[in-house]
Parts: sequence; structure tokens; C-alpha cells
Amino acid sequence: MARAARAAGKAGFDGILATPGPDLLYLTGYAPVAITERLTLLVVPVDGDPTLIVPTLERPDAEAAPAATRLTLRDWSDGGDPYRLAAGVLDPGGRYAISDSAWSLQLLGLQDRLPGTGYAPLTTALPMLRAIKDADELERLAAAGAAADATYHQILDVRFAGRRETEVARDLADLLTEHGHSEVDFTVVGSGPNGANPHHEAGDRVMREGDAVVLDFGGIKAGYGSDTTRTVSIGEPSAEVRQVHEVVRRAQEAAFLAVRPGVTCESIDRVARQYITAAGYGEHFVHRTGHGIGLTTHEPPYIVEGEKQQLEPGMCFSIEPGVYLPGHFGVRIEDIVTVTDDGGRRLNTTSHTLAVVH
Repeated sequence: MARAARAAGKAGFDGILATPGPDLLYLTGYAPVAITERLTLLVVPVDGDPTLIVPTLERPDAEAAPAATRLTLRDWSDGGDPYRLAAGVLDPGGRYAISDSAWSLQLLGLQDRLPGTGYAPLTTALPMLRAIKDADELERLAAAGAAADATYHQILDVRFAGRRETEVARDLADLLTEHGHSEVDFTVVGSGPNGANPHHEAGDRVMREGDAVVLDFGGIKAGYGSDTTRTVSIGEPSAEVRQVHEVVRRAQEAAFLAVRPGVTCESIDRVARQYITAAGYGEHFVHRTGHGIGLTTHEPPYIVEGEKQQLEPGMCFSIEPGVYLPGHFGVRIEDIVTVTDDGGRRLNTTSHTLAVVH
């Protein structure tokens, strides 16, 4: 919280407002059992002590949070006005960075009570607040990555041909859970032409011999995210699938080798994009090269053109170039990478070879 307050002041804000979700969890260790319309608000001023406003019925849980002894706890009862309570803590002319996940009901309530205040989303105001991971966070991210890798190893032994995409997606979800994930966020299974849709939702298409299949899956383990993608072939792949897969593999490798402190996020995107463009597939690489990961599976930094943020040790993000040929197939390869003192380290270590499944 002290570091967050310093960052807010340096960015020209009077403080940070965190609502239930990853920001509140990151700053206090508190995660309400249920996120409802009742106002729960952490106020971290640049000058002064932090205050957590909670509904009275949730005060016992808030008192058990790791940061409870480091802040003032104020509660309000149903029928009361939590915005009056907040008004007593906020600067009536202050400018605050507020959680992206804040409900519009609550933000508008603050604005109505304190019309002289101004707000900006935390991702815009302080994009690097959660970006530098400490040793414990890196350990958790590595464990989540290892669990996703174990899931991939096992899915290679599952039958693909003659089964629906939804069936393999269910297998992926079961394996992620088996390997310790408390939440499964996504299980993309894009077979044949469906693989040309980067975020294809697994459907009823029956997979068959010769299909390339994009497998993108991940979730949350011990509070931190996993996210990995591999492309496999049902039976022997065609020459075209092999060619595209090799282009994507080399682009992914080149981007990884470019990771080191001091280079910009956009430069990593450029490395992957230039390689794919030179191979003749530039127009078919339709998304950014990567995204940050931590308490959520998508967060800053973003590996995309225009993002001039320099990489620093402890940052974690995906490197996931892809090529998508509409009506035919798609290929994507994705690893989570962390920046080290002199380069990068993969948190996913499964082979990038085009695996053949049956």
C-alpha cells in the first residue's frame, strides 16, 4: 500500500481507490466472499493512512485480512449511506485512480456525493502497479505454468479424432483442476477451420484426421494465472500446416530471445511480427504478441505496437504469435515468460514441436 501511494503521488493522483477484485486482493489480501452492489472500498491516500470501508455484515472477514492491522476499518449498515462515509475519507477536490472493476453504480455514487472529484482507471493511471512480481509471485506463476504443462502432456494421450471440440475442452478443464487449478478460465479447442478464429469457443464440430487443432487453456492456481497454447495435428500434418507451424515457432523463439531489461514492449511485438510478415503471413497475424499475467490472466504490460514501457526484471507476460488462415486452419504457440536480470525465462517448458495426436 505504501508503494502504491508513492506511485499514485508520482503520477499526479491524490490516492488509489480499490474495489473487490485483483487490486483489493493485491493491496490487502482481502477477497470478499461475494461481490455485490454493497460498497466495499479501500482508500489509499498519498498522504495519510489507508482506510477500508466495508458492509457491517462483512466486517469479520475484513478484520481477518492480512493487511487489517495496517489500515483503519470503517463499516456501514444496510439502509445507511456508504458514500457519506467515503466522503469523510476522500479529498472533495481530489483526483483518484480507481479499480477497473469498480461498478458504475459505485463510481457514480462517489461522483454524486463528491462532484469535485476526478477519477481514472487504474490500468491507465498506474499500469505497472502489479507488473513487477516478487519472489513469491514468481514461484506461484511458475507453479501454475507447470500445472498447465502437465495438462498438455496428458492431453496428448487423449483421443481427438471422432470427438467433438467440447469433449476435449472438458478434458482440458478436468486436467487443469486435477493439477491444482481452483479456477479454469478458458479452454480453447479450435479444430480445422475453427482454428482460424483466435478465440474460438469450443463447439460441436467433430474433429477428424488431418485437422490442425489450436489448444489454448489456463486458469488460476494458488491465486495466480496460467496460460499456454500449443497447436497439434490429428494424424500426419499437411505440408502447409508444417510450414505455417515452423514460421510461428521461429517467430515465437525470436521474440523470446529478444526479451531483456530495457527493451520496450513494442519491440518484442515487432520481432515476432516482422518474422511472420517476412514469411508472407503478416496479414494473418491479427492480434498483439502478448499480455501480462498475474492475479488475472490478462493485465499490463501488453506486448503490442505503441507500448513503449521498458521491460524490467520480474515482469511476466505471454509471447504468443499466431497465423490464422480463414476457412483452413490456425497456428499459435504461447509461453509465459518472465524478465530476468539479463534476459528472459520461460514458465512453460513443453515442446514447441508440432505434436501428432490421434
